[in-house]
Amino acid sequence: MSIAEPKNQSAIFDRIAQLKKERNAVILAHNYQLGDVQDVADYVGDSLGLSQTAAKTTADVIVFCGVHFMAETASILCPTKKVLIPDLEAGCSLADMITAEGLREWKAEHPGAVVVAYVNTSAAVKAESDYCCTSSNAVRVVESIPQDKEILFIPDKYLGNFVREKTGRKIHLWPGYCGVHSYISTEQVESMRIEHPKAEILIHPECGCSTPQMMKTDHMLSTEGMTRRPGESQASEFIVATEVGIIHRMKKMYPQKAFLPVSERAVCGYMKRITLEKVLWSLQEMVYEVKVPEALANKARLPIERMMAII
Repeated sequence: MSIAEPKNQSAIFDRIAQLKKERNAVILAHNYQLGDVQDVADYVGDSLGLSQTAAKTTADVIVFCGVHFMAETASILCPTKKVLIPDLEAGCSLADMITAEGLREWKAEHPGAVVVAYVNTSAAVKAESDYCCTSSNAVRVVESIPQDKEILFIPDKYLGNFVREKTGRKIHLWPGYCGVHSYISTEQVESMRIEHPKAEILIHPECGCSTPQMMKTDHMLSTEGMTRRPGESQASEFIVATEVGIIHRMKKMYPQKAFLPVSERAVCGYMKRITLEKVLWSLQEMVYEVKVPEALANKARLPIERMMAII
């Protein structure tokens, strides 16, 4: 970054606000982003909410503070808008666990099966899929598919198993996982349960600790579901099993309640690549644009639109 940057956070916020107005830009941030990036955003949410907001915005420029597949999804939904990501290296290890070629080979082994792709996939993989889903609507997406259909669920095996348990459907699972969530273990959760017996336990279904017993006794929720739950509950303390970035938003929403991460090490390095300074740089220099080629976008749009229609 070669431009002269403001030296303090307040000045950076002011400069970003000025540039947003000049560019007619909107800033979207995922729940796992750094706290100050969430604070400067116009909208903070999960993948489904971010997609819905991108599709509805009247802004000319979308600065996507998330990871690359999220910016791709915004580009697919908003082909006439300029979609920027402040760091091109903000990728996703889960999305990298499946390729379009690998999916085509798996489909050939299961002719007639319906492919349900977690939104944490590349545009090329979405284009080979029938439905997309997020953790907040994966169960409803699968329930919308005719009962006689086999289902191939990609790429997260933990979320796929959660959906299989909830629906009782015949679902084949791709053996992918999120490197952050998969290491949140049953043992860690049970240890926290003993230490904080009055706390509610909120678990993201990507977690390695998502056992059938926990699915019955604890709250298995998307990140957006986690942010809503404290407002519905009489509990004053919550154990949170997901990436730690979400706790910033939860504390802002419910300052009178306590939020305890199952693991302080549950940090997504890709999400944390985007900083407040990079958001400023992105708006200043209009970098880095994410543009999905038209032919690929046209194929990937249908499964995304199906996802957005099932809320």
